[in-house]
Amino acid sequence: MSGTDPRTPPPRRLNHDTRVLLLALLVGLPGVSVAAALLWFGDVGARAQGTIIVLLALTWIGLSFALRERVVRPIQTLANVLGAFREGDFSIRVRGAGEGGALGLAYEELNGIESILRVQRLGAVEASALLQRVMAEIDVAVFAFDEEGRLRLLNRAAERLLGRTEDRAIGMTAGELRLEEVLRGPAPRTVDLSHPGGTGPWEVRRSVARQEGQRLDLVVLSDLSRALREEEREAWKRLVRVLSHEINNSLAPIQSISGSLRQLRAKAVRPEDWEEDLAKGLEVISGRAESLGRFMSAYAKLARLPPPQPAPMDVESWVRQVARLETRLEVKIRPGPGVQIQADKDQLDQVLINLIGNAADAAMETGGTVEIGWEVTDGRLQLFVEDEGPGLPETANLFVPFYTTKPGGSGIGLVLSRQIVEAHGGALILEGREDARGARARVVLPL
Repeated sequence: MSGTDPRTPPPRRLNHDTRVLLLALLVGLPGVSVAAALLWFGDVGARAQGTIIVLLALTWIGLSFALRERVVRPIQTLANVLGAFREGDFSIRVRGAGEGGALGLAYEELNGIESILRVQRLGAVEASALLQRVMAEIDVAVFAFDEEGRLRLLNRAAERLLGRTEDRAIGMTAGELRLEEVLRGPAPRTVDLSHPGGTGPWEVRRSVARQEGQRLDLVVLSDLSRALREEEREAWKRLVRVLSHEINNSLAPIQSISGSLRQLRAKAVRPEDWEEDLAKGLEVISGRAESLGRFMSAYAKLARLPPPQPAPMDVESWVRQVARLETRLEVKIRPGPGVQIQADKDQLDQVLINLIGNAADAAMETGGTVEIGWEVTDGRLQLFVEDEGPGLPETANLFVPFYTTKPGGSGIGLVLSRQIVEAHGGALILEGREDARGARARVVLPL
């Protein structure tokens, strides 16, 4: 059976340096052979023949080695420079660029590559330093776990959360760090963690990154408790400000009128119409007390909104039924697709009544119209109420409780409406119209 033995090593080839030397020797061999033959058979003494042939051979061999050196040395130079590039050293430049010829052009291109790599290396170093500085300064905990679930990277906020320094945490598993929960389940989401650096709700975000070809799971933990406490403080401040304003508006005239009535009663001689003044004063006090009572009742209604009780609801029937309740002007209906949603109809009636009422108030100021329509986009119901009124007022305070620009308004209609819509998993958006004068209210609800 013929064939080669797989255990037999392949024949060893001559390297480039040796092949160049052999080629140089072969190139000069014919000339040297002819010259040696002429000397040998010519009319030259034997001693002279031997001397000349030796000199000729030495010259031939020396020039062959010199040619080899001239060919191999530039390649060695290129190899050394490329090796330095591979090691990350971009400070070496090749002399001889710009001398012309193929070799000079190669040197010039290599120096150009060196300049580009040096600039890119500097940019990468600066970007890495900036990233490390940002990672150290941001107030969110950042972790990077490898495919085995071992920690490979963390920032200062993560060190504070774990109560461990970087050298004590790197290499530990997520289970050992009590962070296995953040590597499982959907993201973003909220989890409750208890660590030396903080307890309470944390928002978890995850993404995948690579470092030197290795997959890393990047986990970002944001402390929600601080933000919630800050929002809670701001909410209390707004509430106290609104309550103080409304209560003072009622107490100030009550105090003033009651003082005037007390002075009237203390007079020895009262004017003839003192009973009329007394009646008017008591009427004002009663009216302001009643207004304050309505205000507190409205606040209690806002604070005690029950959870929705979903049931099947046809959107078109709901819209037409509520639109008929507005009698001050005709509400136009732009028909949409036939669709049903699961919702609390009584609560959504209140939302649509508020939105249509606000739109009608605005449209009546300018003699405009009100239109309602709906559509289905991305699996969600988009219902809009458009008016041709003067447009939106200052939008920053539209959803502040008890803030109102209408005389006699309670300031809770929009706040209550948004609270109802969000309890249904939707959103209430107020915006100016782009196609005409006026405003648009959009109610987004899941199907």
